[in-house]
Amino acid sequence: MYRVAITGIGIISCLGCDLQTVGEALRLGRSGIVVDKERLRRGFRSPLTGAITGFDPAAVLARKQRKTMPEFAVQAYAASRDALEMSGLAPEQIESDRTGLIFGCDSSCIAAVEQVALLEERGETRSIGSGMVFRSMTSVVTMNLNTLLRTRGACWSISSACSSGGHAVGQAADLIALGRQDRVVCGGAQEINWESMCSFDGLGAFSARVDDPAAACRPFDAGRDGLVPSGGAAALVLERYDLARERGAEILGEVSGYAFSSDGESISVPNRDGLRRAMGQAIGAAGLAPADIDYVCAHATSTPAGDAAEADNIAAAFGDRTPPVSSLKSMTGHELWMSGASQAVYTTIMARQGFIAPNLNFREPDAHSARLDIVTETLDRSPRRVLCNSAGFGGTNSCLVLRFDR
Repeated sequence: MYRVAITGIGIISCLGCDLQTVGEALRLGRSGIVVDKERLRRGFRSPLTGAITGFDPAAVLARKQRKTMPEFAVQAYAASRDALEMSGLAPEQIESDRTGLIFGCDSSCIAAVEQVALLEERGETRSIGSGMVFRSMTSVVTMNLNTLLRTRGACWSISSACSSGGHAVGQAADLIALGRQDRVVCGGAQEINWESMCSFDGLGAFSARVDDPAAACRPFDAGRDGLVPSGGAAALVLERYDLARERGAEILGEVSGYAFSSDGESISVPNRDGLRRAMGQAIGAAGLAPADIDYVCAHATSTPAGDAAEADNIAAAFGDRTPPVSSLKSMTGHELWMSGASQAVYTTIMARQGFIAPNLNFREPDAHSARLDIVTETLDRSPRRVLCNSAGFGGTNSCLVLRFDR
């Protein structure tokens, strides 16, 4: 089995569109959550959302290139481009059958809405345009990035709800560890428009704290009342460790463990065992014991049932000694399909810059989170052995162990 190095990262999120800005936001505990006036106008129960500012698709790709790409796919390209630039890979290394591409993406709602609107407006399907076929596919990210980046190896999308990004990173690491690919560009992408969130809002799963958007997302807090949707794109370049060292690449960290599980019970309510099993298997795959983990980047989205279940799973996995825990969704909101990948990027940023970001808005524990060591203020130390949790509808769980030796 080969070791798997992280040699490049890129991120487009509500915290910023470059690593420096995102790192500052994480360190300072600066929220990217706002009230969306359009959602207010359309009668959303919760108009809260993560908001990406300063991103111009036209500055990234030409109009013709964007014809088959919704905005979140352009963001995925921008994040991947930044990650590849950071990695220092040469074009001939990227354009190789030993280079793969795997992204987590579970919907492309906006394209379906747009093509229906075009049909109603123009009265014939021929006028919709060929680009809409590709824009509406769940694999829209990988099909477009494969064409733009010219990778020749693995190329597919993973659709597993909010664990999609985590599984994409884990599966990419597995391909490299097994020797089937030398390097993989991987990550996750999530659309951030109101159209993709209206039915979700109707479930009553979103926070209604509209008076103070920055305080709305409260993972593990006793007063939490729901999640805040968000999105964007996150990308990582993973490589065979020995090949990265051989070419003199800066090694940012390693993906040293990956595991998965499913609850096998409810489509929407997590159980008290599924995530624990994945955590234990990921830690074991990394050759570690629970006591070796010095930070848990939690999935916790600020829902009453979800956070309680994860807290119980973490407590069961670590026993009396739980490492510091924080959910970065307290700043970003829930980035859904991209969240597992963005957690890996955020954690790598923290390791490089020497801090652990806080769990904002944690005022009072409940009976479940009281057993955890919740980080409420920025810790001025680098995480070294990190467990990143992701979970999604249908009871799908993904856990990554990231290792940082500097």
